[in-house]
Amino acid sequence: MNKKPTNSVTVNRRAHFDYVLGDELTVGMSLTGSEVRLIRDHHVQLKGSFVTIRNGELWLNNLTLGAEVAPNIRLLATKKQIIGLEREKVAGSTIVPVKLLGGGRHIKLVIAIGRGKKKYDKRETIKKRDIDRGRF
Repeated sequence: MNKKPTNSVTVNRRAHFDYVLGDELTVGMSLTGSEVRLIRDHHVQLKGSFVTIRNGELWLNNLTLGAEVAPNIRLLATKKQIIGLEREKVAGSTIVPVKLLGGGRHIKLVIAIGRGKKKYDKRETIKKRDIDRGRF
């Protein structure tokens, strides 16, 4: 029997609340075997993690794997993609991890360019969500 693995997804729900998200980009990750096992067993959290650019490479910081914070993880992207992200970051935006796709043979991370919301923007988001749910 040939089973096709399902795409397990970990979503950073906080990213949509804290940031106005723009273009998304799917990148690979350079992981060890134990990190892969924890991700496939759903022992991962994206909340509080962020992406930095150092020496022309993308790095994922503050990823929670299991009960501890993982060391910085190198992300795999092309030079052209990294240069585009660096240009956006200089303009005042942040690179935010949105989703972790880990069902198949490869584990991928979806990152997005985000601009931080102010407190009144967050209140507007809550108000709109409550109206859509029919609470008012």
